[in-house]
Amino acid sequence: MPSSQKLLSSVLFRLLVGLVCVLAVPPTFGQEAGRTVTWRAHPPTAHGFDTVALADAVARAEEIAPPLTSLLVARGDTTIAEVYFGTGGLNRGANLKSASKSVISALAGIAIDEGAIDGLDQPIGPFFPDLLANAPRKQRITVRNLLTQQAGLESTSFGNYGEWVTSRDWVANALRRPMEDRRGGEMIYSTGNTHILGAVIAEATGQSLRAYAQDRLFDPLGVRIRSWQRSPVGRYFGGNNLSLTPRGMLRFGQLYLNDGRFEGQQVLSPDWITLSWKTYVLSTYRNHQYGYLWFTHRFGGERVAFAWGYGGQYVFVVPRLDLVVTCSSSLSNRPPGSDDHNTQILRLLDEHIIPAARGPGVADAWPSLQQPVIGW
Repeated sequence: MPSSQKLLSSVLFRLLVGLVCVLAVPPTFGQEAGRTVTWRAHPPTAHGFDTVALADAVARAEEIAPPLTSLLVARGDTTIAEVYFGTGGLNRGANLKSASKSVISALAGIAIDEGAIDGLDQPIGPFFPDLLANAPRKQRITVRNLLTQQAGLESTSFGNYGEWVTSRDWVANALRRPMEDRRGGEMIYSTGNTHILGAVIAEATGQSLRAYAQDRLFDPLGVRIRSWQRSPVGRYFGGNNLSLTPRGMLRFGQLYLNDGRFEGQQVLSPDWITLSWKTYVLSTYRNHQYGYLWFTHRFGGERVAFAWGYGGQYVFVVPRLDLVVTCSSSLSNRPPGSDDHNTQILRLLDEHIIPAARGPGVADAWPSLQQPVIGW
């Protein structure tokens, strides 16, 4: 497309989005710059949004698609904007990649609350007596250590990932790796940790990880798991490759925003959410803080908790603004340098969506952006 036509297309798109924001018309479908765009909005002004800034945020999201496939913005339980690009769609499953780890965190909290797991200091040794028979240090690794990525085991991620997932038994392979640090030491990010934790949850509850997740977490939310990869021995992939629709991702974020309640049902303990969002270790990624398989950071002057998956899969929760934002991205249609795509999404949240959520000219009405957030 010639540059002049592209500029005109971008301007027209902003005008269209702005008009929809102001008039809050029913869902519309159309073509923009060769991509199918679905836009749905409740009256943003009724929920305190700056409609011009919100329109600009959606237009900027369109500029980073592909690989961005969806953007959903909600104030509390109300969806303000729902936009799909390219291969994204209302009923299309999105692979959460490592954002699945935050789901494992929720399942661990539920299992502890139900008494299936004794508590955060439950050692993993009794769950794997044969694998750990001659490894007393590894026997003492706790559920807490797995949640904070402080198990001390050599990572199965990054350069070790391929060799790990081509092995027959992912739990055994992860547990046989050498101890590179003491348990409770430095953060060693490893999907193996969350796969071990998923196996603990399955053994403790007597259900497959997928069945337990569907029954205890997603059924109460009205969400269906679309797919979930399994290892060669049949264990569901704890902490990776779980697929939900973008609306399912949004409801998961809203559950955390609402202190673990959904439609009057207490699905998750509010105390577990508080614990999950505390800082236990600094992440090796961009100096984000890390809780129980949740990242936290300050964006747009606000403290944000977020689930993060490879390639641009995000669930952002901004408690003080009563805001949830989700993004999904294609894993096969990515420009060179995938980290740049992550940077663009974080900038979209930081510079556009959060300011839009504060509303026009009301920044001074909010408490000081520098004040500490209780429980963080």
